[in-house]
Amino acid sequence: MDNWASFRYPHLFNIWDAWCAEKNWNQLDRWLKRYYQTQKQFGKRDRMEYSNAMFSAMRNLQYIEALELAYKKGQNQAWQKWDKQWSTAQLSDISTPYFWYWLALIHDVNSPAPKELPDAEKRCQWFVDNHLKQSSQLDTDFNAFSDGWRPLWNESLTERSKISGWNQEQQLQFVKGQNQLPPIWLRPQQQTSSDDLYQLLLNEGVNVNREGDRISASGGTGLHETNTFKQGLFEIQDLASQHISESVEAKPGDKVWDVCAGAGGKSLAIAEKLQNKGIVLATDIREFKLKELKRRAKKASYFNIRTFGWDAESPLKQPKEVRSQGGFDWVLIDAPCSSGGTWRRNPDARWRESAIPDTDLLSLQEKIINQACLSVKAGGYLVYATCSWMPQENEYQVQKFLDSHPEFELDHQSMLGFPLENSDTMFAAVIKRVTG
Repeated sequence: MDNWASFRYPHLFNIWDAWCAEKNWNQLDRWLKRYYQTQKQFGKRDRMEYSNAMFSAMRNLQYIEALELAYKKGQNQAWQKWDKQWSTAQLSDISTPYFWYWLALIHDVNSPAPKELPDAEKRCQWFVDNHLKQSSQLDTDFNAFSDGWRPLWNESLTERSKISGWNQEQQLQFVKGQNQLPPIWLRPQQQTSSDDLYQLLLNEGVNVNREGDRISASGGTGLHETNTFKQGLFEIQDLASQHISESVEAKPGDKVWDVCAGAGGKSLAIAEKLQNKGIVLATDIREFKLKELKRRAKKASYFNIRTFGWDAESPLKQPKEVRSQGGFDWVLIDAPCSSGGTWRRNPDARWRESAIPDTDLLSLQEKIINQACLSVKAGGYLVYATCSWMPQENEYQVQKFLDSHPEFELDHQSMLGFPLENSDTMFAAVIKRVTG
C-alpha cells in the first residue's frame, strides 16, 4: 500500500477480520472482488490500495507472527521447530492492530501506528534494531520468513536445485523472489504480431515493456479497458504458462486434447497455432470454467475448440475423427497441483493446506495421467505440466509414469520461468508414445 495514513487502519481491520473469518482461504483476489461488491463506500483507488495491502499481508504473514514472537519472548527461538508446528490458525494469537502495525513497519518505519497500540514507539525501535540492521542474533531461518519462505520447504528446494542445476545464487534468488510480484505478461492472438501489439497498447496509454518478442505490462491504462483487449488481440497469460503452451508443438490440422483446461488460456494459445484447422478438445471437471473458455474462444474467433466435462474416472470417449486416426496428436495435462510456482503472484496460495503436495493430490495426478495417456496415438505426444516447482509433483511423477508405461519415452523436461525469467515457476515434460 502506498499510503499508510492512520485513517486507513479501521478499513483494513474490517477487511482483514472478514478474511480471517473465512473457513478456507481460497483465492484472495476473487474474495476481495466479492467483498467490495458488498461495501459500496470504496472507490476504485481505495479498492486498489486495500487490495495491495491485503496481498502484502499474505506475503508477510508468517514473518509477522515470527516478529511478534521474537518481540515478546526473545529472538533465540527454535525457529525450525516453530515453523513445523505453525499454521494460519495461530493468527488468533496476535490482535489485528498489532498485526497491521508490523506490516506497516515492514513497508515504512515512519508509518503512523494505530491508536490502539500503547507500545508502538518501543515496537518501532525494536524493529529498526533487529530488522533493518539484520542483527546477527536473528538466524537464517528467521530472516527467510521475511521472504515469505518456510524452512519447511528447504528439503524440496535442495532437491529442486540439484535436479535443475541451480547454483547457490539462483537458489537464493528463488527464495528471495517469492515476495516480489512479477509483471503481467501478454500473449498476442488473432495472428497479431508482437510489434503491432506493443504499438497498439502504447497508443492506448498502457505501460508496456518488451523483452525480445515478449510483452509485459506494468501500469497505465487498465488492460481490460483497452480496445485492443476488447477486440481479442491479446490474452493475459504468464510467461511460464506461455512456455507450457509452446511445448505443444501442434500444427494446423492436428487433434489436441487439453485435459485440465480450466478457463482455457492454454487452449486458446494452442488454437492460435492451428489457425482454425484441426480441433482442440478442452475438458475440465468444472463446467463454469468451460463456459468462460467458450466466451473467450468466441471473442478471439476460434471456432475449432470443443468443450465438455471429464472427471478422469474413466477413459475419454474420443471424437470420431480422433478415434479414426488412433488418438490425439497431442495431449496436454496441466495437472492439479500445489500451485507453488504461483506464490509470487498469489501469495495466499502458500498458506493453504495443499501448499505441500499430499498423497491425495499426488494420487489424483497419477490417475489423470494414466487415463489421459490412453488417448495419445502412436507417434503422438503427451505433455505433463504443473504450476509447481516441487520435484514430487514433477520429475518424480514423470519417472513413475515412464516406469509403468514402456510404450512412452521422455523427449525432454524442464522447469520454466522463475528464477531464469521474471514470471511464475512451472514445469513441463514432453513424452512421446513410441508404440501403439
